[in-house]
Amino acid sequence: MKLLSVLASATMLACAALPAVAQAPSTLRIGLQEDPDMLDPHKARTFVGRIVFKGLCDKLLDITPDLKLVPRLATEWSFSPDGLTLTMKLRTDARFHDGDAFNAEAAKANIERARTLPDSLRKSELASVDSIETPDASTIVLKLKRPDATLLAQLTDRAGMMLAPKSLSGDVAAKPVCSGPYKFVERVQNDRIVLERFKEHWEAQNYHFDRVIYRSIPDTTVRLANLRSGELDMLERLAPTDVKSAQADKALKVASIANLGYQGITINTANGDAAKQPMGMDKRVRQALSLSIDRKVLSQVVFEGLYEPMIQPFNPGNPYVSANFPVPARDVAKAKALLKEAGVAKVSVELFVTNNPVDAQLGQVIQAMAAEAGIDIQIRSTEFASQLRDQQQGKFQMSRIGWSGRIDPDGNIHQFVTSKGNQNDGKYSNAEVDKLLDEARTVYDVAERKKRYDAAQKFLQDELPIVYLYNQTVFFALRSNISGFVINPDGMIRLSGLKRS
Repeated sequence: MKLLSVLASATMLACAALPAVAQAPSTLRIGLQEDPDMLDPHKARTFVGRIVFKGLCDKLLDITPDLKLVPRLATEWSFSPDGLTLTMKLRTDARFHDGDAFNAEAAKANIERARTLPDSLRKSELASVDSIETPDASTIVLKLKRPDATLLAQLTDRAGMMLAPKSLSGDVAAKPVCSGPYKFVERVQNDRIVLERFKEHWEAQNYHFDRVIYRSIPDTTVRLANLRSGELDMLERLAPTDVKSAQADKALKVASIANLGYQGITINTANGDAAKQPMGMDKRVRQALSLSIDRKVLSQVVFEGLYEPMIQPFNPGNPYVSANFPVPARDVAKAKALLKEAGVAKVSVELFVTNNPVDAQLGQVIQAMAAEAGIDIQIRSTEFASQLRDQQQGKFQMSRIGWSGRIDPDGNIHQFVTSKGNQNDGKYSNAEVDKLLDEARTVYDVAERKKRYDAAQKFLQDELPIVYLYNQTVFFALRSNISGFVINPDGMIRLSGLKRS
């Protein structure tokens, strides 16, 4: 007994002498459908890039699930009676990842960069800003050229994201330095982006994971398999064909919401030599393409009927949707007549799609439908960032692309179809459309704004620089032990409150 007692004591002492085992950092792993483009909010344009920015870069404002504006880095805001001055009070306890304090001068530097950088995609979003004043460290005043009903909505996204001023002179995209709840660690192109919790963040107590890893996995089947095996904790854009299976899996849970944007086909009408073909040069050929597509069948075949057919840039239920433009029935005979009227019996055209199984199937269904009307579509596939780059450079004839949407209608239309719009890749130009959409930005009354959008759509529905197809319901799938996820119509993943039980 005495020997046993001695041995037990020795064992206890030995255990006590062992160094404490460090607790492994908690990591949230999120599967993305594509690899984001550049991690510079003033130059970026991908949906998945916005998801990453949610963890990386704080914004002046944000939106709630019911689309109300809420404070972030801006705590209060007000317009002058004439609508030409926006004054914002700023947080005094926020810091950038390099340790510098966030203040009015930093906010001014970011907005100036976003609205003046030659290749900024935020220029048209901030076109109303004439000058910026900073009367004190916690106040920024935007002087406007004209009233702007869209400006606050713009500041809820990339135009309102804040980068550390010292980082602006370098390669921002290579190592973004923001002020969000997580800071940049590394990026491996087409594989992963790693962020680490920023312990000095003003809201750090609401972020429970030490690390977040975003993995780009274009194949929807592989992405879901990784979630089921536990290699991922959650994924965005679960394929509609996998929804029932995922809902039946007790290890998973599924959340969904109709988003604010549109999905469609952008057509090159005037951007370089690629536009010099019947689809780009003749609206009747574009009209024939639109009439050849049965949007309801498209949704049923590719998306299990879960996506709503549409032909407008505004989501279903949006007050700016016009009753004047209902979704047309498929009309192959009329499509053929339009081609004949345009002087072409058969049209050959290339369609750009993203290299994932869903887009590939979507392209094939459109290809089959268009062929019946005499439109021969060749499909070209590549990864999403390359697709966007080629679009911007005019190296495309048609591109199957969408937009996740904004709470203000301007965000879904102005920059894509106005002559100087930063994301008007097809270089469509109509002075009357420019005038109407510029006017709509200055009007606050919904009914009066809608008149401008309806009038602009009359041109757009006739000339079809974008052939709208459907509104996307966004499905998220999570491991059942992940809690705190709040779904939002913008389709973003907000990391605040997320936990593993």
